[in-house]
Amino acid sequence: QVRLVESGGGLVQAGGSLRLSCTDSRRTSRDDGMGWFRQGPGKERAFVAAINWSSGATSYVDSVKSRFTIYKDNAKNTAYLQMNSLKPEDTAVYYCVTWVTGTEPGFGSWGQGTQVTVSS
Repeated sequence: QVRLVESGGGLVQAGGSLRLSCTDSRRTSRDDGMGWFRQGPGKERAFVAAINWSSGATSYVDSVKSRFTIYKDNAKNTAYLQMNSLKPEDTAVYYCVTWVTGTEPGFGSWGQGTQVTVSS
């Protein structure tokens, strides 16, 4: 059974918006938060954004600040990544991640990835 179920990717023109969602089917009290990494063509996988389940604290890579917003719905074990003012350089496969307290994003569970393509 897939633990992290992602949706919301697609093709959009530059300046457009998309919203990604990720639901954790096996979230427990040990899980600290949820976030996204992305891997663009010819690039390494890199952190994008994360949110803490309890405090709601968020963090972003500098390149997406003021354009992307991560938020959550604890009752649904779901986090969302609202992506606005998309740029061609945002084109990537976006991977949802979750991690337990005491570890870091990227060192826990990963989703299957969803493609986001931004055309110029």
